[in-house]
Amino acid sequence: MQILLTTLNAKYIHTNLAIRILYQLNKEYDGLDWKEFTINEDQQPVVDFCANYDIVAFSCYIWNITQTLQVAQQIKQKNPTTKILLGGPEVSYEYNDIIALDYVDFIIVGEGETPFNELLHQYPNVESIAGLVYKKDGKTKENKAPAMFELKNFEEIMPYADDDIDTLKTKVLYIETSRGCPYKCEFCLASLDNKVRYLPNNTIKQTLLYMMQHGKVVKFLDRTFNIKKDFTIDIFQFILDNYQPQNVFQFEITADIIHPDIIAFIQEKVPVGLFRFEIGIQTVNQKANLQVSRKQNFDKTKKIIKALDNKIEMHLDLIVGLALDEFEDIKYSFEEVFKLFAPELQLGFLKFLKGTPIRDKYEQHGFVFDPKPPYQIIRSNYLSEDQLHQITLLEHALEIYWNKKRTVHTLKYITENYSVFDFLLGLGTYFSNAKDLHKYTLKDVYEIIFQYAEKQFPNDVVLKELIAIDYYLQHKIKPQILFLHEISKAEKNQLIEQYSLNIAQYRYIILPLHFNYNLLKEENKIVLNNYHLIIQYTGTTRAVVISTEFAEIN
Repeated sequence: MQILLTTLNAKYIHTNLAIRILYQLNKEYDGLDWKEFTINEDQQPVVDFCANYDIVAFSCYIWNITQTLQVAQQIKQKNPTTKILLGGPEVSYEYNDIIALDYVDFIIVGEGETPFNELLHQYPNVESIAGLVYKKDGKTKENKAPAMFELKNFEEIMPYADDDIDTLKTKVLYIETSRGCPYKCEFCLASLDNKVRYLPNNTIKQTLLYMMQHGKVVKFLDRTFNIKKDFTIDIFQFILDNYQPQNVFQFEITADIIHPDIIAFIQEKVPVGLFRFEIGIQTVNQKANLQVSRKQNFDKTKKIIKALDNKIEMHLDLIVGLALDEFEDIKYSFEEVFKLFAPELQLGFLKFLKGTPIRDKYEQHGFVFDPKPPYQIIRSNYLSEDQLHQITLLEHALEIYWNKKRTVHTLKYITENYSVFDFLLGLGTYFSNAKDLHKYTLKDVYEIIFQYAEKQFPNDVVLKELIAIDYYLQHKIKPQILFLHEISKAEKNQLIEQYSLNIAQYRYIILPLHFNYNLLKEENKIVLNNYHLIIQYTGTTRAVVISTEFAEIN
């Protein structure tokens, strides 16, 4: 019997850990294969490949379930004898409508290690396979749940052993060191498994070593990596002892419980930029947190982030739409978190995932959500559809201007002098009226924000000059002169000679400013006068400001 483990990843750079684990645990089974596809590729070649197997097992998530079902239906049409098996979080709850589809034969509910192994050895006798949902005589049958899989069975299992080594450096590689989460946040599926179980330590390190040697980006899937201080420091030290120059490691961290010893370890030993921490703040509103059984001390979280941001690249998350979180609450949370100036701030919208407690209690707060994946909020007692739409425009502006690092100077200045929430809200609306939010050029990005600033802040010279600086610093080669014109040619030649600029090797732009750039960047002070700014272009790396002192222009 020929069996294929597969999935449709959201992007080519992603890797699916689940199918790799199932393959490595069962690779002695003759006829078992695995292969990944993406949701964006032409489905016909995917169908043609899969239809050659007796059983095709798909790993299913909210981001791929729609395309997975489309492919499954076409496989069945091409080869009616192929059996379709689905597994993963998206089909482990509220699965009756999916198993009822005539082109879906089986569903594995929950962890798949035990059910999949039993299927390989017992098929076609499926009546006793634990965790399996199937159809018999026109009725849905649900077998009992399996015993909890013993993670010690992962001893000597290395998920990436059969990958093409040459492709690993181009992918995001995932690793789990534990399963379960001690917290009970009602919007998260991890809250359903409060028992935290760890994989064998030697297995973790064996896998991690392989990933470091052959990969680049390593992302830990543990919901709270820093639960156990000694374990956290041990893994950090193992990474420091073995990492390669190209490696970057990303962890999900609960900041307000991080142990002082971990902070001290990072400050003493971890190189700048090696680690990325993803921290789910979600909301600063304590009433909203408590409503979803979430505990968080934002003041402590903020202190930890500030204590580590000199070493760690921070990725912070907020959720829009929680119960008791009204428009002004969201604005407050956004502005408080934005002030931390994390390199990336994700503004997500509440999703009612199958199996989560919040989905079961949606009527209590007047929640209306999309019945189709990803089950995103439409409105509630606290937010109207129009308010949610406004915040989606803000989120687009946040992504375009901050997360892509296109106007860092500008938005830091806005945060210190205005409401960054209102600014991005207005900018997102202005952008959507001027351009398609998904089709624009880099020039459009800067022209739109400059036009918006001229309209809303006509007398703020510093703001408009900062937009120009962000524009000029975005390029590797000297760009088209926009927004802020250079000083005269005679003045430029004088400064080139004064600073001994290498005009044979590099290109320069020298801009007149009305403020001291150094004082603004280093001390957040606005000192008005006539200054100049020298920007250097190498042609290979992004432009940099090279002048260390700002001389007044007479």
